[in-house]
Parts: sequence; C-alpha cells; structure tokens
Amino acid sequence: MRLILLGPPGAGKGTQAHRLVEEHKIPQLSTGDMLRAAVAAGTETGLRAKAIMDAGKLVSDDVVNAIVSDRIDEADCANGFILDGYPRTLPQADAVEAMLAEKGTALDAVVELRVDDDAMVERVAGRYTCANCGAGYHDTLNKPEAEGVCDKCGSKEFKRRPDDNAEAMRTRLQVYYKETSPLIGYYYAKEKLRTVDGMGAIDQVSEEIGAVLAQV
Repeated sequence: MRLILLGPPGAGKGTQAHRLVEEHKIPQLSTGDMLRAAVAAGTETGLRAKAIMDAGKLVSDDVVNAIVSDRIDEADCANGFILDGYPRTLPQADAVEAMLAEKGTALDAVVELRVDDDAMVERVAGRYTCANCGAGYHDTLNKPEAEGVCDKCGSKEFKRRPDDNAEAMRTRLQVYYKETSPLIGYYYAKEKLRTVDGMGAIDQVSEEIGAVLAQV
C-alpha cells in the first residue's frame, strides 16, 4: 500500500499515519527524518544536502526527491509506504509520479482529511507531546489517562511546538491553501483521491480511512 495523506496542519495526518503504519506494517516516510538520516549516513545525496544546508540554503526539490527515491528502494518499503510532508507542491507531485514510474510502481491512493479551519486552529493550539517518546496529546481532545503522565512511557515531561498557537496556525493555513491544496485537484484528476471527514473522533476517522482503502 503506497499512500499519501493530505490535509492542512492539525488535520490529524500524523495520528492516522501512525495507525496505518501499525495496521499495514509499512513505514511512514518523513522528508525531515530522511534528510537527517541521509546526512548522518554520508550518502552521496546526503552529502549534497549537507553542503546546501551548511550554506544556509533550502534543499532543492531534486535533492529531496533523490533522498525519497533512495529510501523507497530500501527493503522495508517493499510492501508500501506512507509519504509524510512530501509532496507539498505540484512540481513535487510531478517529480514523485515520475520517480515511481521509473521504479515500475505508482501510488495506490491519496487520502485527504477534510476538516474545518476553526477546528484546526483549536486542535493545534491545544496539542503537545511527550518529551520522551513523542506520544501526542491535547488539552481537551486527547488528555493522558493520568494527568501529567504519558500513557505510553510514564514520563512526566511534555513539550509544545513554539508555532502551535492560533496566529501561527492561521499563517500556516494560508501557506497550505496557496501551495499544497492544489494537490487535491491534481490527484482527483488522476483518480487517486479519497476524501475522509476528519472532524470525527480519532477511531471514527481511522474506520473511514480503512473503508476507503479497502476499495483500492
């Protein structure tokens, strides 16, 4: 199962991706994680990326696509993967399509999580994670079972992203609608798009995603 999850920041893509990883036994591929791993491993593409970052520049699409391509060739991606945070733009989407075609494969589905803007601002402004294991929580929507204690690892240390506030969130939404939302029409035209109501409870959204993927 080769998937992309689409949706604005705060739509719940990370939560649903983790569940899909466990269910389908496929890796979630984050471009940030892949970049850091490639740099640390000293691969040819990683060295190119390091030189660009050391110069204070943004890593170009062709370098990111090369890193994604290398990662997809690894054994744990044989049965599929979930792309996280890439592609974000139409040129990147074209690059992914071409790269997969060269490998003789293609995306199975692109799942869009559709949510209300005001609800997303509320979601993001209240979310935080365990500083030890990364488990996600929310001030009102997803509290730990024991207040101040992580359900997964028992840590009492939590953290919040500095940009998880209402003002920053609305700015991020503007960027999403300008740069990434055109991908919805792009994948609809390719008959890959599946849309799920992301406003429900986490389990309900997971069930809806499972239902649409069962038809792929």
